[in-house]
Amino acid sequence: MVSIRSEIVIMILNKANLGDIKSSGVQVPDASTFNLPEKVLQFGTGVLLRGLPEYLINKANMAGIFNGRVAVVKSTAKGSTNDFDTQDSLYTIGVRGIENGQKTEENIISSAISRVINAQTAWDDILEIACSEDLEIVISNTTEAGIQLTNDNVHASPPGSFPGKLLSVLYKRYKHFEGDENRGLIILPTELISDNGSVLKEVVFALAKQNDLEESFYAWLDRANNFCNSLVDRIVPGKPDEITLKALEEQLGYRDELLIIAEVYRLWAIEGDKKIKRVLTFEQVDSGVIITPDISMFKELKLRLLNGSHTLTCGIAILAGYDTVHTAMTDDRFSQFITAMLQEDLSRSIPYPVAAQDALQFSGNVLDRFRNPFIKHYWLSISTNFTLKLKMRVVPMLLHYYEKFNSVPEHISFGFAAYLLFMRSGEGAGHFHGASQGRPYQIDDENAGYYSNLWLSAKSSAEVVTNSLSNVQLWDTDLSLLQGFAESVKEHLDLIEETGVIEGMKRINSKNTV
Repeated sequence: MVSIRSEIVIMILNKANLGDIKSSGVQVPDASTFNLPEKVLQFGTGVLLRGLPEYLINKANMAGIFNGRVAVVKSTAKGSTNDFDTQDSLYTIGVRGIENGQKTEENIISSAISRVINAQTAWDDILEIACSEDLEIVISNTTEAGIQLTNDNVHASPPGSFPGKLLSVLYKRYKHFEGDENRGLIILPTELISDNGSVLKEVVFALAKQNDLEESFYAWLDRANNFCNSLVDRIVPGKPDEITLKALEEQLGYRDELLIIAEVYRLWAIEGDKKIKRVLTFEQVDSGVIITPDISMFKELKLRLLNGSHTLTCGIAILAGYDTVHTAMTDDRFSQFITAMLQEDLSRSIPYPVAAQDALQFSGNVLDRFRNPFIKHYWLSISTNFTLKLKMRVVPMLLHYYEKFNSVPEHISFGFAAYLLFMRSGEGAGHFHGASQGRPYQIDDENAGYYSNLWLSAKSSAEVVTNSLSNVQLWDTDLSLLQGFAESVKEHLDLIEETGVIEGMKRINSKNTV
């Protein structure tokens, strides 16, 4: 089968055409992988799952280690499975980014997915997989709202919620194997909620009670199955823009409607023991998979150093006129500032016992990711819910820094000053908006009205700083009581207003080099 895009005739990616791919710039799967058993049942067809778990499973299959494929459940009515069906569930992963300071580009055709099944029309096929001796693992990414208890019927075809569908699969498996405790599954939710495995287990148990399932099933559910907390971290933007896609198709020599781009960095931290490791053998092929009894350190590193640095610098970047993270990182002044912020303030103030070397290494990974020219991460998107993110991600570090050093972390102080200026707004058409470099921007924050009124009513910038930092409703603590912090924020705020945020960064950078 062929297709025409921009008057260039190219074949469509599928099993029949694999042997005709001539490009040396893509890894093509061995035909033997199509005969591997379905070891994984996955709820969700999103690009994160295709760009991380499936990437890892495909890599392990190519190394002859995991030797299993993924049957994917499509739960929503939106969209279709046509592209997966046409391409035999093959798709290309274009890995692009910076690793150890060097640009990396890699193209991989993944054969990890065996098929995509529509839960609305083929639920019996999914229950058939539940009875398979090959099945070992369940993976999910159904959004954070997906792991919630609802009034669901486990006997429906299908149940409405993801926990209902999972419970139906487990109950079918329990009945088919007559309660054999050796037939339990490893369940790996990747939804971005804290303790996702534990939360999912609670919801599934509550739903089993709600459906009046037999007591013996509860014992099997508890003893035979492992609900693992896990953390995933990889930026997978999905399909590139039309120009990039066309260039890639010409390079590769085929058309791929499922092609995705993923950054180089990858992390899948899973709470588990030796039993879990024996099943999740894809850990053996990639250092990005970490199976350990406690993943708290990885959650803290991501929350504080990656998410925290994004939050602290988004106001600075927007006021400086940068659109994307990569654009900001091409400016040496910004790059120097955020590097020092990570190494001097944030790495030393994580409110969790983390070895200094681990924090610095993670900081280096963060900087590589920020410099990735292939990922367009917009600062304005990062600024959504700015106040809440500062409270959750940064304030605990600020308080911990004071506990350790009882002094002002200057980069955090500067970030707070930029935040206050970013939140200075006017209202129009029902929205709050500010302006930087002569360009307006919308403020998407539930506290935008508070700050609009504060800036209008305050007699001085000092009053804005004091009133904001002392607002316990905003921060759950009085930040104005931290010795010297309010004064430092006020000083930086005045400096930014007088000379601009870039000059402000230059002055802080010059202090660090003295």
